[in-house]
Amino acid sequence: MYTAFFGLSETPFSIAPDPRFLFMSRRHREALAHLLYGVQTGGGFVQLTGEVGTGKTTLCRGFLEQLPDKLEVALILNPRLSEYGLVATVCDEFGLPPPPDGERSLKERMDRLNAHLLERHAAGWRSMLIIDEAQNLSTPVLEQLRLLTNLETNRDKLLRIVLIGQPELAAVLGRRELRQLRQRITARYHLQPLSRAETRAYVEYRLQVAGCRRPLFTRAALAQVYRYSGGIPRLINVICDRALLGAYSREAPRVSARMARRAAREVLGGPERRRYLWRRLRGAAVVAAAFAAGAGIAAATLGGGDWQRAGRDLWARARALLAAPAAAPADPLAAAAVPEGQAVAWLLEAWGLAATPEPGPAPCRAVPALGLRCLRGDGGWAALARHDRPAALRLEGGGGYLVVLASDGARLLLRARGGRRWVDRRALAGRWRGRYLLLWSNPSGADRILPGTYSEAVLWLRRRMNAIEGVEEDPVLASEDARYYDSRLQARVAAFQRARGLRDDGVVDAATMIQLNTALGSPVIPLLAGTAKTDN
Repeated sequence: MYTAFFGLSETPFSIAPDPRFLFMSRRHREALAHLLYGVQTGGGFVQLTGEVGTGKTTLCRGFLEQLPDKLEVALILNPRLSEYGLVATVCDEFGLPPPPDGERSLKERMDRLNAHLLERHAAGWRSMLIIDEAQNLSTPVLEQLRLLTNLETNRDKLLRIVLIGQPELAAVLGRRELRQLRQRITARYHLQPLSRAETRAYVEYRLQVAGCRRPLFTRAALAQVYRYSGGIPRLINVICDRALLGAYSREAPRVSARMARRAAREVLGGPERRRYLWRRLRGAAVVAAAFAAGAGIAAATLGGGDWQRAGRDLWARARALLAAPAAAPADPLAAAAVPEGQAVAWLLEAWGLAATPEPGPAPCRAVPALGLRCLRGDGGWAALARHDRPAALRLEGGGGYLVVLASDGARLLLRARGGRRWVDRRALAGRWRGRYLLLWSNPSGADRILPGTYSEAVLWLRRRMNAIEGVEEDPVLASEDARYYDSRLQARVAAFQRARGLRDDGVVDAATMIQLNTALGSPVIPLLAGTAKTDN
């Protein structure tokens, strides 16, 4: 409702666990490092706890988006299962076919799972089971989980298990009958709420992801958000969402402290809640009365027969419009607009890759096999100019995509079915709201590289930064820390990001990788500004 008013591309404070909105505070980075440690260790349990709404599920989704190579994951979101239901669900998550009806026993399922894990281990894969809301696991099911960790070879455990839950999980695991499981926990972390400064940064980060280009909350308003939320991300979201709605209803350009306080009391309860509900009820009554009055006026104006005649005339006009041939597009943008599949095919051609005219209903699925990735954004022309790649602009109202191959600032070179044509960039006004799709090369192999993680992608990042900065000898490359994203490397990446107008948090996302690719040169990268560089 308020997104267009504030110039946002989407709702910034949804409580859905969207990894794009994952704000990596110090606590979240440490929690993520524990999850990644669970992948690297030889087996056992990793325990992650946190209060309701602190972001455990969102953190888990972010972890799933940057899985290391050759790691298969089974995810259980509803842990209210029996022992057999647990093992059967794990088998289903790993894609094992169900046994015949007469052989569906716990032993049969365990044997199938053990055979699968041994096969994957022999092929160089690791297997992990993640259970969310683990505080709801019963004691017998937890004991069955412990037995799953008995699946092993002479040197390695075959299954790593991550338990994510509320603080009650620690109390559940503290029972005497679960002391054997408790001894197998190799890493524990309790996710704390955000601090006051982190709350402010969290709000600003989510607004930036949603396309915000200016501060929408005063500092006093953010202080009120922290006061009422206690730094719990889910409460921050519901308060900020309601505060923006309140500012929108008053046509205020920013959320004040009073608006934030009122929003918190409305969503969390308080003395103003009854007055708020009364205002909503009174407004609905006014609308209903106006509607009833309008209907009465229409009825008084038209008699019964006139109603029928007006309806027939309206239907005749509608049929005439439907039967009329479609008018030819009167502007070059409409003539150049194509479906998404054709747009991706032309972008691939700009990268020098052969592609069929219509890659299918989900064309981006075929792009990784060609060594590229799709990036969808909402940042407008400023973001496109920063990425400096040919892009497909999504027109409003289902008008298709415009494929822009180059730009000299004032003009755009469009790819169309009849060839290429230059158009004035001002022709986009009112037709394009900033949504785009582009292709980019990802030599790192990771969707994101996070501080505190350990992977081959970090080694690629370290080498890339050395090349950009002209570092000829780096002793870290010869040590075991070369693949660890430490604070020194984070500071170097943050400085690189600041110099290029990016968020300087050290998180290497698609935007940062594109800049890292552009900074060096060698397949050929087509640039929106026109000069070709290379990527390796």
